[in-house]
Amino acid sequence: MTPDRLDRFARHIVLPEVGAVGQARLAASHVVLVGMGGIGSPALQYLAGAGIGHLTLIDDDVVEASNLQRQTIYTEADIGQPKAAAAAAWAARFDPVLTVTPHVIRITRDNADSLITGADVVLDGCDNFATRLAVSDACVAAGIPLTSAALGRFQGQVANFAGHRTDHACYRCFVGDAFDAEDCDSCADMGVLGAMVGMVGAFGAMAAMRVLLEGVSTLGDPQWGQLHVLDGLKPGLRTMRIAKDAECGGCGEAL
Repeated sequence: MTPDRLDRFARHIVLPEVGAVGQARLAASHVVLVGMGGIGSPALQYLAGAGIGHLTLIDDDVVEASNLQRQTIYTEADIGQPKAAAAAAWAARFDPVLTVTPHVIRITRDNADSLITGADVVLDGCDNFATRLAVSDACVAAGIPLTSAALGRFQGQVANFAGHRTDHACYRCFVGDAFDAEDCDSCADMGVLGAMVGMVGAFGAMAAMRVLLEGVSTLGDPQWGQLHVLDGLKPGLRTMRIAKDAECGGCGEAL
C-alpha cells in the first residue's frame, strides 16, 4: 500500500483480527450489493470505508424524498436520480481509488448470473423474496457466498450462506419456495426507523467482511448458516442455525 492508504486504514491494520494481510485482502476484494436502499446505503458506506477494492451496485429504483430519512448516502439533490448511479457518485467522492460499477437495472433470474460474475461475496439487501431467491440460486450456481440482510419493522435478520458448499444451507433452505412471488410488505405500509435500518446495514457489511477475511485473519469466521436476529425494541440479539435442506430447489441433492 502507498503511505496515504496505510494512513487511511491504520485503525484496521493495528487490529490483530485484521492486520495488514487482512486489509490487503479487503482491498483486493469484489463485493456486489443488490439493492441500494435502506440496507444497501449504510452497507456501502462501511464497505467503502473498509477499502473494498471493487464494488458493484445494482438497483433499478430512483431516489425519492421519503428515502432520505434512512438512506443516508443521498441528498435532496439526488431526488429523481437512479439510486445505483447516485450511490456510485457518492462512493467516487468518498474514495476515488475504489472501482465502482453501477447497474441501473432490476436483477432477475435471467440476468443474475452475469451481474454477480467475479464477486467474492454478494450482499443482498433488496425488498422482495422473488429477487432474493433469484440472487440466492445464482450465487449457489456460481459458487459465490451470499450475505443476506433484511428488516421488518424492528426486527433485522443477517446471515451468511454458502449453499454451494457441502453441508451448508442456502437462503432458499431458510425461506423455502413459498415466497417466489413479489409479496413483501413495504416500508410505506409498515413504517421503518432509519437508525434500525442503519444497524442492519452495518451488521450486513460486517458479515460480508467476515466472508472476505476467511482464512487470512481471525475475524474471518463467516458463521455459515447462522441467522442473527436483531430486536431493535428490547434491544437484543439471538442466533439460530439454518440446516441444509436435502430437498432444496436451490442447493439440494437432487440438483
